Amino acid sequence: MKATNKIRAAAALLCGILLIIFPGCVVGPRYNRPTVQTPGTFKEVTPDDLKKMDGWKVAQPQDSVLHGKWWETFGDPQLNTLEEQVNISNQNVAAAFANFMAARALVREARAQYFPTVTAGASIIHQRQPSVSSGTSSATTSTEYSLPFDASWTPDLWGRVRNTVRANVANAQASAADLENTRLTAQAELAVDYFQLRGQDALKQLLDSTVKAYEESLKLTKALYETGIDSDESVAQAETQLEATRALDTSIGILRSQYEHAIALLAGQPASSFSIAVEPLKTPPPAIPFGVPSQLLERRPDIAASERLMAQANAQIGVAKAAYYPTLTLSASAGFQSTKGSAWFTWPSRFWSVGPAIAETIYDGGLRRATVEQYRAQYDQTVASYRNTVLTAFQQVEDNLSALRVLSQEIQEQDTAIRSAQRSLDLATDRYRLGIDPYLNVITAQTTLFSNQQTAVDLRIEQIVDSVQLIEALGGGWDSSTLPSSQQIISRQAQLPAATPVQPSQSQPPASSTP
Repeated sequence: MKATNKIRAAAALLCGILLIIFPGCVVGPRYNRPTVQTPGTFKEVTPDDLKKMDGWKVAQPQDSVLHGKWWETFGDPQLNTLEEQVNISNQNVAAAFANFMAARALVREARAQYFPTVTAGASIIHQRQPSVSSGTSSATTSTEYSLPFDASWTPDLWGRVRNTVRANVANAQASAADLENTRLTAQAELAVDYFQLRGQDALKQLLDSTVKAYEESLKLTKALYETGIDSDESVAQAETQLEATRALDTSIGILRSQYEHAIALLAGQPASSFSIAVEPLKTPPPAIPFGVPSQLLERRPDIAASERLMAQANAQIGVAKAAYYPTLTLSASAGFQSTKGSAWFTWPSRFWSVGPAIAETIYDGGLRRATVEQYRAQYDQTVASYRNTVLTAFQQVEDNLSALRVLSQEIQEQDTAIRSAQRSLDLATDRYRLGIDPYLNVITAQTTLFSNQQTAVDLRIEQIVDSVQLIEALGGGWDSSTLPSSQQIISRQAQLPAATPVQPSQSQPPASSTP
């Protein structure tokens, strides 16, 4: 009996020493965010370029980033209302939020391994055992009453559980960033489709006015024909031009309907019951604060997601390395067991056992080494993906800045071309009225004017769309500091603030400018 007590005491002492020595021992590499090359400024728009771009100006330091609801910078109430519905009804955003909640639950699943597992189960077993003695057979019956309580605990001596929790926390944070990226993508797509729809309304307005102008030209041609000044050929030419333009005017409705249906989907509304009133594009492109390239590392949710995936991959290396070390399991069992129901819960019917167990893999054919190499390679892959995401962000911003810079100049030149084309048409019409030039000259001038006017509308559509895409490339005013912390993810009550659907509200748009 004394020897047994000594063994128990030694086992308890060993467990205590292990728990004191190794609670902070975590194997695996320490995580440090890999460096990326970031230029000092964007090259496609300089302060000199800003002076040539309508509405753009050098920003003050406090205006160097987007703030609030970025779509309000366009000053369009209809767009504001539609954008608010993305948070409430867009199903891609809802699915991304569900993914975040699932990732957060995985963190709590991993943390459950910090604690012991306790089970209990009651059983009443009635059994018959045959017996043979002195050439005769007989049977005995018995009943066993049992109520065991079992507990087991595997202390996290080498950080396997802690690294698993860290990996899952990083994965949940990446999922939160993916949610924000999904939200931003849906918001930007809605804004692009909305301005494209307004652009179609502007083209429809242009075609309607062009049809009216061609109708007046046809009347003039018929009048001159009836007076003998012009020929039936000119009438036919005027009719052909008018009907072709009417057909083009009618076809505008197809693309407009498609944009309207796309907006309904993004706003989470049935396309059959959704409509937007006709209103030509009038929104001027806002001055967008684009800051400096290094800010993209904190402002783009896709970059934040890639960075968090690196942290997850780094922690998984530690999980794999923990397999090299022994595993200590503490187990205990106690309860009541008796062959009589009346004595089931009496003190003499008690039983118990307790003791530690240590297990170590001696040979696995290189499995653990291969697993560590696998996770190291996966970490290297996430590093490459992170750096590529950063480079892609720089490219997208530069692309849109370049487009806006060029479009600003091109629109000014196109407006000059329209004025020249209008003057040419006026001269051709006057000369035709006087019988100096044939009607073909008028048709040529009308075609030139319409072509230039259509180009101007297309350029303004492209300009406003590129403005939206620049905002999207800049992260839409999001900041990585809004990612949920470890404690927020672990807590059952904590919610991701930005992921909670918000009710529509109206607020004043912030001042917008560009550095």
